[in-house]
Amino acid sequence: MKKRNQPPRLAVALHYDGEGAPKVTASGAGHVAEQIVELAREHDIPLHQSEELVELLAQVPLEHEIPEALYRVVAEVIAFAYLIKGKFPEDARRRR
Repeated sequence: MKKRNQPPRLAVALHYDGEGAPKVTASGAGHVAEQIVELAREHDIPLHQSEELVELLAQVPLEHEIPEALYRVVAEVIAFAYLIKGKFPEDARRRR
């Protein structure tokens, strides 16, 4: 298991505006990965650690939507992020 304070070897940032699929907005290894994680922390953006998922997402070109094969797992990560931030998309509120 990876230690929490160990620098990431790879990191990917996603953006989801509620339309279409989430897009990869940043991706990098080493120092760039550390910068991605640091910026997320500075802006209180929830982090999720999964080496397998980040390796798959790192293959997606910047500003491209994630592939359909990753919709479910990424949806679970986004739902968890909304949950811990206390925010839910408007359409999810209507379904509850």
